[in-house]
Amino acid sequence: MSNTALSMPLRGIIPPLVTPLLDDQHLDLLSLEKLVSHLLKGGVHGLFILGTTGECTSLSYTIRKEMIANVCRLVDGRVPVLVGITDTAPEESIALTDYSKEVGAAAVVAAPPYYFGLSQPELITYFEKLAGRLSLPLFLYNMPSHTKTMIAVDTVEKLAKHPNIVGFKDSSANATYFNALLYSFRNQSEFSLFVGPEEMMASAVLMGAHGGVSGGANMFPKLYVTLYEAAKANNMEEVLRLQEKVMEVSAKIYSLGTYGSSYLKGLKAALSILGLCDNYLAGPYTAFEGGEVEAIRKNLESIQGL
Repeated sequence: MSNTALSMPLRGIIPPLVTPLLDDQHLDLLSLEKLVSHLLKGGVHGLFILGTTGECTSLSYTIRKEMIANVCRLVDGRVPVLVGITDTAPEESIALTDYSKEVGAAAVVAAPPYYFGLSQPELITYFEKLAGRLSLPLFLYNMPSHTKTMIAVDTVEKLAKHPNIVGFKDSSANATYFNALLYSFRNQSEFSLFVGPEEMMASAVLMGAHGGVSGGANMFPKLYVTLYEAAKANNMEEVLRLQEKVMEVSAKIYSLGTYGSSYLKGLKAALSILGLCDNYLAGPYTAFEGGEVEAIRKNLESIQGL
């Protein structure tokens, strides 16, 4: 299978695809086909699989490979497929990249190895060595709440000089930090800067970001694509109108309960209500049920115009 050409800088809405599961050992292929079709019809500009929203750290490598192969097959070159390869063992990241290239992915995405926190010099050494051995272009992924390591702005600047490191996704939710990145890269237009939290996507694009990795696009892809296009065109009236709907999705779907995984629980419950995939989370996490699902259902019904 040929790989989708990666035009740089990559731009737009690149949803972090949910991983539809029947149980901990089996991918739900029917739901995956339905979900990919839904997103592509919604006009998304790429797909990012095996990220936080894709429950990457809870999935066996058998399921990860099955997910990569089937998403690439279903997309069939229409948009770039980016694959999460974050691991504590570099050899596993390298092997998964080789497999991803073999089945048609366009690029890979890696956060810092988690467990012990890394210093900035260690991060530079790690990512330079990793990028030099990868058979696909690499996007860096800043997720300090999960990895315990923040990738400093000057570290990103140094790593961006590596020919195989082509972009950056920030999920720190730190607007000051992200604006500092935009300023630092203002003259490097080929290096893509994406923001993770969808609540920040429009403001980030208005300030010069290349797009968003917006989890809510699994549910409502057209909403996020249209908001991105409005921000890119500096259409403030449309940005304000659509941003209110994005905030409504955030408040009513992601914030039920005090779980560390409330976002994912709410998202998968909503997707099951919308008929896009089963409400199953990979262990050790458990899905919402009973009254929690009913609360999500009522909240979905109350979100107007979606």
